[in-house]
Amino acid sequence: MKCFKKSLPEEYLYLDFSHQTEGCIFPLHTFVTIFLLSYCDCKIFKVCFVLTRESTDISLIRNVLSQDDEIQIISREELPPIVQNCRLPAAVETPDNFCRAGLAVVLRHIIQKSYEADPSKKEILELLGFKKTCLKACAEVSQWTRLCELTIPLAIENFLKESSELPPTIPVEILQLEKKLSEPVRVHNDDKIRRQKLKQQKAAGVGLSLAEDKTKSKVHKQETSEELIPEPKSLELKVAFSKLAVEEEPVTTNREPSHIRKAKASDLPLLDHLFAEGLYFTLADIVLLPCIHHFLVIICKKLSEKLIELPLLASWYQRIQEVPRVKTAASKCGIRFLHLSELLTPSNEQHPNLSEVPGVEEQNDPSFIGGPRPTMTKLMEKGIEVIFSPHPCPTWTLDWNNLPAAVSPKEGKMSSDRALRKQQQLNNLVYMVTNQAKPGDRIVDFCSGGGHVGIVLAHMLPSCQVTLIENKELSLVHAKKRSDELGLSNIWFIQANMEYFTGMFNIGVALHACGVATDMVIEHCIKTRASFVTCPCCYGFIQNTSKFTFPKSEQFKEILSYKEHMILCRFADQTAVQLPPQRRLIGKQCMCLVDLDRARAAEECGYSVQVISMEPESCSPKNNMIVGVPT
Repeated sequence: MKCFKKSLPEEYLYLDFSHQTEGCIFPLHTFVTIFLLSYCDCKIFKVCFVLTRESTDISLIRNVLSQDDEIQIISREELPPIVQNCRLPAAVETPDNFCRAGLAVVLRHIIQKSYEADPSKKEILELLGFKKTCLKACAEVSQWTRLCELTIPLAIENFLKESSELPPTIPVEILQLEKKLSEPVRVHNDDKIRRQKLKQQKAAGVGLSLAEDKTKSKVHKQETSEELIPEPKSLELKVAFSKLAVEEEPVTTNREPSHIRKAKASDLPLLDHLFAEGLYFTLADIVLLPCIHHFLVIICKKLSEKLIELPLLASWYQRIQEVPRVKTAASKCGIRFLHLSELLTPSNEQHPNLSEVPGVEEQNDPSFIGGPRPTMTKLMEKGIEVIFSPHPCPTWTLDWNNLPAAVSPKEGKMSSDRALRKQQQLNNLVYMVTNQAKPGDRIVDFCSGGGHVGIVLAHMLPSCQVTLIENKELSLVHAKKRSDELGLSNIWFIQANMEYFTGMFNIGVALHACGVATDMVIEHCIKTRASFVTCPCCYGFIQNTSKFTFPKSEQFKEILSYKEHMILCRFADQTAVQLPPQRRLIGKQCMCLVDLDRARAAEECGYSVQVISMEPESCSPKNNMIVGVPT
């Protein structure tokens, strides 16, 4: 059955443009976005290039984008107000109150929109990977997303800039990627694929392998490209390419031979690491290809002897050229693939010692033995005790019965008991914010979820501008639907990771921001000298990251080690109502101490901070509020 393209709302795509040189568009985030548009053959967006320099030479861009595509050149000042508060790239639907910002968020959106416009493009949707989670985790907490989205593009830009003046050196981020490509492959249902590989290997011992026997003369021709793709030789490539086929091959239902079925898991062969995330070609490969290509161009010109230190990266670069659509998309973007086989023969390939290269994923601290009492005693001996500031108005409540239905969390899909507790939580946060807010203030609801906090604030404070920032698209779409029902005109919706929001604001609020997200909110507020009202959650997920080390405050650092602080964090999560009262009490005390460290760190930055218990405490097991005001 033929699929017809749907009529979609008008949408603009805003991309930075600084300059172009030697077939490369800068910044690389823009080049990566253009490469994906070319790969998806996406003509949905009206593309606007935002000049960061006076140069207006966009000849390479015009070669990449179709003549049918509408291209505009604008200045930063001409951006819609909501986009001026974000780092690019950004995509905005009309009317201009819903923005998606940041490389990973925008690329995922382009893929979704391309598929919605033409559902026959199932191979495009496969770029999002298993359960559609590729690069979905935000860069602040996922080291892999951070490597692909931020550190590698930035490292390559610096590498290209420095290589014109100094002898180039391989960036550590490239070595991290090489190490990542050496890791074992983990995919859904890999046991079945590994048994097929075992069967293939055993068949190869007596003649043609199973894959070769079935497909020795078969050639794939993709509908979307004139490239002829030879049938892949390895089982892994066959499995990977089947995901990208216009029509997937039927699943074989033949039962495996007894010796294959009974083989132990430990005896099964490992799968080859073909692409960036393992077995399948995903969005991560799309992001990395333009960056790695321009890195390799310089390496081959000036440092070709170093290429043998990156055999896995070189193999990945050669393999990715076999993927349907890639050569056509790359050619449109001015990428002329290098032939590395002459430089990488089997005799001179060598695997570098990667043991000293920092890992891509940061490991959690090992399990702790013992309870928190020694750590709590240590703090008490230094004069730090579990003391909460008094709640300024514990009985205050919104008049929920007289508010529009769409304002209440009861409109969401939650039980009446949970909705009541959510209302109680909102009473606490809304009181703290409304007591500080002045007409004209900008209020940001970080990690907004379905907009429970932000929508109430926008309704209660019509003279203030409220912005909801959330990484999960479905939650934000639901929030916008509620806002539209209320007819709110003082509210913006930004789907982005916090790092991509650059706007100025007066008050930041966050209800149950998980783990270090609370610390990110507080840091964002301190940078803009904004007040903050946060309710932390998921203390057990707190750990050192690229941005934060714990303890945070100088006072706590002098007393506690990282391990001791982590003990407090782990036990701070033990406040569930099902636990014994004494255990919940210890959990509450640990929560207080962790939040006191956060409060002290903010005080060291010139804030007056209080740690307050929500009222009633039964509204949530995680019922602390950290309220800070710049002094």
